[in-house]
Amino acid sequence: MKLSLIRALNEERAARRAVVVVTDLASGAQRLVREAEIDDDPLADRLAERLRAGKSGLVETPDGEAFVDVHVPPVRILVIGAVHISQALAPMARLVGFDVTIVDPRTAFATPERFPDVTVLPVWPDEALAERPLDRYTALVALTHDPKIDDPALDAGLRAACFYIGALGSKKTHARRVERLAQAGFDEAAIARIRAPIGVDIGAVSPPEIAVSVLAEIVGALRADRRRRP
Repeated sequence: MKLSLIRALNEERAARRAVVVVTDLASGAQRLVREAEIDDDPLADRLAERLRAGKSGLVETPDGEAFVDVHVPPVRILVIGAVHISQALAPMARLVGFDVTIVDPRTAFATPERFPDVTVLPVWPDEALAERPLDRYTALVALTHDPKIDDPALDAGLRAACFYIGALGSKKTHARRVERLAQAGFDEAAIARIRAPIGVDIGAVSPPEIAVSVLAEIVGALRADRRRRP
């Protein structure tokens, strides 16, 4: 691989942007295709399919076989709120293979003791997001019930292309949240991206059960194109 291509690949990976490297098996020629450029590529459909699956492999082209090396950023879950649901969600999400970060300015809750082996940031969401910007490979989960903590994160999530945004709360709580977001300038379609009440409706009662429902909803959003259809 040429040094210029390696540099470009590393730049995309560092910026958490998906990219593919296409290698012509007959000639050995290689080219890098950024995610934003795929729609204009001659192999658009094949590259998009590989990118959705997140798997490298061979594809047929008019000039013969090519190997598509897929580089997709690791999926992250940013949890706002070091609460009981978070304590159950974090280890389950890590078992699935997600990178989990807990953000909560309430230092009595956001402690390593309560969240072993998980990144815990005892800061306000805007401070955390300045260091860890949201992107389309991030799921945002707001669990505090406190507008001062949840709303800035939801605002950022709606402005970003997060593949999942969920917020804890009753229908009445969410109605008030919708009013605040509308006043902040978000339209109905944007606000509708928030899954609220959060989680798949499995009748969950306890924090671990709610965590299961949330994780299931996140996986469902991530794998939407692979889900069974009626």
